[in-house]
Amino acid sequence: MKFIGITGGAGSGKSLVLDYLEDKYSAYVIRADDVARDLVKKGHECYEPYVELFGAEAVGEDGELKRDFIAAKVFAEPGLRLKMNALIHPAVKRFLIQDVEKIRLSGKYDFYFLEAALLIEENYDKICDELWYVYAKEGVRRERLKATRGYPDEKIDNIIKSQKSEEEFRRVCTGIIDNSGSAEETFRQLDRLISDRL
Repeated sequence: MKFIGITGGAGSGKSLVLDYLEDKYSAYVIRADDVARDLVKKGHECYEPYVELFGAEAVGEDGELKRDFIAAKVFAEPGLRLKMNALIHPAVKRFLIQDVEKIRLSGKYDFYFLEAALLIEENYDKICDELWYVYAKEGVRRERLKATRGYPDEKIDNIIKSQKSEEEFRRVCTGIIDNSGSAEETFRQLDRLISDRL
């Protein structure tokens, strides 16, 4: 079983790629954001450290953390983001290292695909067999972010500015998927990448 990390800028169409891989191939798909969301739920590894970091007011009536409250605190105090990331990112990585081994031992899948925005920053090239980059032209990404998420131009500018450049992604990733055109064109590229690895 190959462990492949999938990354790319916001609006590049990573979900389309992952949905196709999961539907067409013997592929287990997991998203780092989903793992992080689970790890901060009550009773999970990062819940108590988050309560300690953000205070009792971060806990809702249901006992779960208030995501909007935490987002506002992190926005207001950038130093908190670093502390939060220092808690969550290592925990996500620990979970994934165990999870990929569990899935490998099940013998059910040919591929384990992990989607994460920060694969490069968090050195996932050290634990993945390879990284793939989903690319889309900036104009296409902007249109998608407006259409699917309703983001205004200013928010899109800030998102694109905060993410790695195309050159940085291409330097680290061995599989490149150009998702600027039709879904069929993207699927053909994925079929080629997969057939080279089976």
